Amino acid sequence: MKDPVTATTGITYDRQSIEYWLLTAEDAACPVTKQPLPRDSDLTPNHTLRRLIQAWCMENASRGIDRIPTPKPLLSISHVLKLIRDLKFPHLYINSLKMMDVLANESDKNRKCMVDAGAAKAMVLLVIKCHKEGRTTGLEEVLRILHLTWTPMPENKQLVKDNSEFIESILWVLRHELDERVAVKTLAMQVLQGITEVASSSLLERLKFDFFKQIVNLLRENISQQATKSALKVLIEVCPWGRNRMKIVEAGAVFELIELELTDPGQNMTELIICLLAQLCSCADGRAQLLKHAGGIALLTKRTLRVSPATDDQTIQIFSLVAKFSATQDVLLEMLRVGAVSKLCMVVQADSAPYLKKKAREILRLHSNVWNNSPCIAVYLLTRDPR
Repeated sequence: MKDPVTATTGITYDRQSIEYWLLTAEDAACPVTKQPLPRDSDLTPNHTLRRLIQAWCMENASRGIDRIPTPKPLLSISHVLKLIRDLKFPHLYINSLKMMDVLANESDKNRKCMVDAGAAKAMVLLVIKCHKEGRTTGLEEVLRILHLTWTPMPENKQLVKDNSEFIESILWVLRHELDERVAVKTLAMQVLQGITEVASSSLLERLKFDFFKQIVNLLRENISQQATKSALKVLIEVCPWGRNRMKIVEAGAVFELIELELTDPGQNMTELIICLLAQLCSCADGRAQLLKHAGGIALLTKRTLRVSPATDDQTIQIFSLVAKFSATQDVLLEMLRVGAVSKLCMVVQADSAPYLKKKAREILRLHSNVWNNSPCIAVYLLTRDPR
């Protein structure tokens, strides 16, 4: 033990261990007595035991035992409020920010205390103020504190759900060339992800083209995996609202998504990319961009039956839309050449969901007159399964 504390049941534990237990256990109970133990239970420092542990460490220092430091006092809401007030004074601004940054990174307990003190609201207002004043000093700390303390509690939702000024402030961060651009832009995207999840439909419908342009630029730069993943989740969240789908397509997202997927970014990222592509291909311009890219159809073919059932659902949906609404002679021959038709036959024959088999059959029937006599596909693939 380094920081012994006594629970309300009278049993002493190490603070870090019992706090983690209370945070993660399905049924919060005292591990020894099995009595119920509230997750926000008061833990009383066991000073006597701590002094004994420290004395033992000192006695055994010659054996390489380090003396454990005296635990820091628990963070209080009043202390957080004081740090927030100090942000108003220029000579205390940086020190207060750095202290809050350290506290937020230190423990879940500190973050909960900062949440209760309204740290997220203070950081939202500070981001807007930095934008208005064109000030970048401490911006990385502000965004990190906001990311770590953000929760969709009613007060926070009310603050940002219709706050276009805050959205514009985040876009300013994404546009701005900063010394620590990777860290700052990554944090800005993570913050934006949290905001779009609680934003009102009216705010999402009013998003300007520049919003999508900046996020697509971030996909192109691919500065970090966290930033790219957050950018994809933001686009998926806002895509269904208003004319956002068309704006995303106009910003060149389809090309960038294919290029990103060609780097083989991993299963989680692939699922996000294909999910967004499926939404964008529901409009004619989105399908046109997909077909314009030399690797579009081939990429979808390769990912089908190789990633996950959800991805299979979306790739087949894209093939269905292409076959119904964008099936020129060149496109149909391209599907043959890169193996898309063969893959559709495999979906019919594989252990796929019945609705996927049905959708694949419909696509094959739709253009069977073109594909039946092609040397690019084994005849048995088209005839083995009854149509």
